[in-house]
Amino acid sequence: MAQPTIAVIGGTGSLGSGLARRWAQAGFTVRIGSRVGGKAAAAAAELAAALGGAKVTGHANLEAAQGAGIAVLAVPFAHQRPILEEIRPALAGKILVDTTVPLVPPKVMRVQLPAEGCAALIAQGILGTDTVVVSAFHNVAADMLASGADPECDVLVAGDKAEARETVVRLAQAAGFRAWHAGPLANSAAMEALTSVLIFMNRHYKAEHAGIRVAGVTCRTP
Repeated sequence: MAQPTIAVIGGTGSLGSGLARRWAQAGFTVRIGSRVGGKAAAAAAELAAALGGAKVTGHANLEAAQGAGIAVLAVPFAHQRPILEEIRPALAGKILVDTTVPLVPPKVMRVQLPAEGCAALIAQGILGTDTVVVSAFHNVAADMLASGADPECDVLVAGDKAEARETVVRLAQAAGFRAWHAGPLANSAAMEALTSVLIFMNRHYKAEHAGIRVAGVTCRTP
């Protein structure tokens, strides 16, 4: 696929840093975003050095989004709205990949979807029609991403525009996952809810990397 520059907003967190590492290893130009630009710059320098000069830079969130073709939001639910409102001017005409899961501590093992239906629909409402929101990467173990190991789980991708979904499917494949079209953005409710189920399973079975695998369908790869 063509390799757009990717901004990972929240790229110093566990999920964001793992995704940034995977895409940098695949040859993408990655802009790590953080509320503190210096923290992002330090994380980017460390990653670039670890990967032998990969194309990674660090910025404050708005600056990271401004210089990218696709933005990925990887922040806690409590930070979703303020960060999207901050970077909204930089997202017009672009795809925003929302990984947000509406976990409500301390009961993170209980499904607690918001009144709007799901976090992805909240994101689309904040950004409006100028930005295409695609939902993905909710059910991925963040520490596994950083390890470089085989993900051993699939990624479900939801969005209202098939072409944008396909772009994100291919980004997931570039990061080493099997990835699947999972229907319109409203279907993200099921994907987001499943995260609480997986957290419960990790706790109950004393595991760390519970995930999902789709059976009975042939996965098309690039």
